[in-house]
Amino acid sequence: MHELGIMTGVMEAVQESAKQAGATSVLKVSLSVGEMTEAIEDALVFAFEALSENTMVQGAELQITMVKPKSRCLDCGTEFEHDRFHLLCPECGSFTTKLIAGRELQIDSIEVDIPDEGEEDEAEGKE
Repeated sequence: MHELGIMTGVMEAVQESAKQAGATSVLKVSLSVGEMTEAIEDALVFAFEALSENTMVQGAELQITMVKPKSRCLDCGTEFEHDRFHLLCPECGSFTTKLIAGRELQIDSIEVDIPDEGEEDEAEGKE
């Protein structure tokens, strides 16, 4: 289950970014994941929920956009979407193609809760 490893890296990056922004919690994480990574969306969600327990990410919404594979024919220049197994150019029949989309694994956005200055002062005074 490489999804756990993938999500571990995502969680580290999300928490680091949120802390640098002065956030107290993460509300939403949006990812783009290429189908060619062979990551299973449900397994990513499960790993996200498991890894977020007792962290600033707990309860955050996870939005995953699965990116279909897209290739460019190096012979005729046609760009085309396909599944994981059929890379043949539909225009000229060439096998000489280059994958241009579908291996993505990126954090598109992170929504965080950053307390107002007044809220921060109140929280500090209560400690």
